[in-house]
Amino acid sequence: MRTLTKSNAHFKKAAKKLPLGVSSNFRYWGDDETIYIDHAKGARIWDIDGNEYVDYRLGYGPAILGYQDKRVDDAAIEGMKVGGVFALGTKRELTVAERISKMVPAAELVRFSNSGTEAVMAALRLARAFTGKDSYVVIEGGYHGLFDAVLWQTEIEEWDGGPEDPPLRSYGGGVPQMLKKLIHSVPLNDANRLEETLKKHHSNIGALLIEPIMGNCCSLTADKKYLHDVRSLCDKYGVVMIIDEVKTGFRVARGGVQELFNVKADLCTFAKAIGNGYPISVLAGRADIMGNIGDGVAHGGTYTAHSVSLAAAEKTLEILDETDALANIAQYGTRLQAGLSEILNQKGVPHSFTGHPSMGGMFFSEEPPTNYRDWIRTDYTIYDTMAPHLHDRGLLVEPDSREPWFICEAHDDACLATTLEAFEEGFKITLDHLARSNGTTKGVKS
Repeated sequence: MRTLTKSNAHFKKAAKKLPLGVSSNFRYWGDDETIYIDHAKGARIWDIDGNEYVDYRLGYGPAILGYQDKRVDDAAIEGMKVGGVFALGTKRELTVAERISKMVPAAELVRFSNSGTEAVMAALRLARAFTGKDSYVVIEGGYHGLFDAVLWQTEIEEWDGGPEDPPLRSYGGGVPQMLKKLIHSVPLNDANRLEETLKKHHSNIGALLIEPIMGNCCSLTADKKYLHDVRSLCDKYGVVMIIDEVKTGFRVARGGVQELFNVKADLCTFAKAIGNGYPISVLAGRADIMGNIGDGVAHGGTYTAHSVSLAAAEKTLEILDETDALANIAQYGTRLQAGLSEILNQKGVPHSFTGHPSMGGMFFSEEPPTNYRDWIRTDYTIYDTMAPHLHDRGLLVEPDSREPWFICEAHDDACLATTLEAFEEGFKITLDHLARSNGTTKGVKS
């Protein structure tokens, strides 16, 4: 059984200088549960106590080839020799942009940023400028980064399921409440509801933000017909369709989720998988919209198109585009889900998977929810109880059931064997725990 003695001791020191002892709120798992990493290699990660984990978080998805991938790191070292940042361009910017345009037909023009938040923020600004309209539509349960315009969440937990829409609230303090009047929130997979909203408010709505596979909502997935209906409605009402591919881009297919669904965004954003962990993001889209950058719309940043990140991105995209890496990643994800399913079937536990094998979600119900409103009706107690037991047995998964399991190219047969053995043991302990506490697993085979 693992111990967190060193992580706990470090947390007490870190909390005196860092809020919550970390550099992102989402890295804080509790005073006694927050872990600190020593190093990682391939698909495995080691904390400062020496505990080894098979990692299914992968930094929320960036390490698509695995940690310390030599091909990418060697390229990054060559990027260091360029010199860093200059407040001037380099030739590699065009090389990487051309690769992105080749892989994603919607990416007619490309601009680089440093994070998913920056890319989405720029996309929203650009859409408003192009349409001259300030309001925008978001999909309930979607996540688009950490800036005021999108730091709003649908309070499903407080909703009674009645005819009134669930309340929309800012995600934490400091978000100006006056921004709420600009937001229109609609459920996933309900084109009729979207059309009602656009009919009433299209004169003020300039953009629609959507993750067709929701990276922070257990990979809840848009129906293909629904997504094409969204595309048509945006065209009909003069709304810029922004497809947020910060997590799905270059992961679920070479051309991202747009390739899977055969749909073209007006604007699209990418980040996580582009550089295998090196900080870089992309805003791309139609030339007539993107052309407004520099012609009235501001976009830039001291560290955009950094020589190291660009070099890493060039190599990562080359691998994803020209090898079987994505097919191998999906194959592992499919085998993983089949193995988990076999264990759950033996226990008589209903379950289903959502999303894509490379970033799949898990639900303990025969059918997964189709939108965030349905999510609240599912039983996520099992997962939330099980996650710490999986951590103890060497599987690093997100404690929150709304985060998918991410797969990388470095996940191998040894990882799969370790995972299934640990999952079976951790799941049995979870069922025993729940049966003792409240009997929620009645009818499940012991």
